[in-house]
Amino acid sequence: MSGHVLITGGGTGLGRAVAEALAGSHRLSLVGRRAAPLDAVAARLPDTAAFSADVTDPAALGEAVRAAEAAHGPVTALVAAAGISDTAPIVKTDPAMLRRLLSVNVEGVLNAVQLVLPGMIAAGHGRVVAIASTAALKGYAYAGAYAASKHAVLGLVRSLALETAKTGVTVNAVCPGFADTEMTAESVARIMAKTGRSEADARAALASNSPMGRLVAPREVADSVRWLLGEDAGAITGQAIVVAGGEVM
Repeated sequence: MSGHVLITGGGTGLGRAVAEALAGSHRLSLVGRRAAPLDAVAARLPDTAAFSADVTDPAALGEAVRAAEAAHGPVTALVAAAGISDTAPIVKTDPAMLRRLLSVNVEGVLNAVQLVLPGMIAAGHGRVVAIASTAALKGYAYAGAYAASKHAVLGLVRSLALETAKTGVTVNAVCPGFADTEMTAESVARIMAKTGRSEADARAALASNSPMGRLVAPREVADSVRWLLGEDAGAITGQAIVVAGGEVM
């Protein structure tokens, strides 16, 4: 086994895909708000345990991390995949929406990092990968609050990479385009509700952002994460690794 990887948002979407990609080569701890999807993933993957906690609650998350380390040993890598999305024109984006997105997408990353980073620094080795988005690198119409939250994640990653550059810890972001996940399905549903388009047309509209004309497969994102966790990625830090079919170059 190559170490203990803690994955927030590990029960669904890209977090689940990362868990599946790492299963068998790492000890895995999956953390998320909802126990059922976490337990379902953990039940079918070797050396995987599930711990329910909201990433926006530092105390609850701390309890989950301590339980995970009791089960699998010190966390050697963090994959911060917990995230939410929402859409609205800027003029209709209320403060509550922005706060909700910042709380999960940014504070959730910060909370997890603060819990596991001291141990990594003490050990002289560690990996932190935040699942950001192409929205960390560009704007999207009607997604200003989401883009703001993901830009903030990338700023956090780049700053932390500089702080830890001489410690043996690397910190990077993976920035997928629209991926074929539950979150994208929610975006499709919103497009259908607001425009009257069919599901196929709504999915095609999202896929059209990519020069490849397709959604990103979750396993393609997970493979980038797996590479960043490896020993040969030790000189890669502070980077935004784009997995988006050429949408951002």
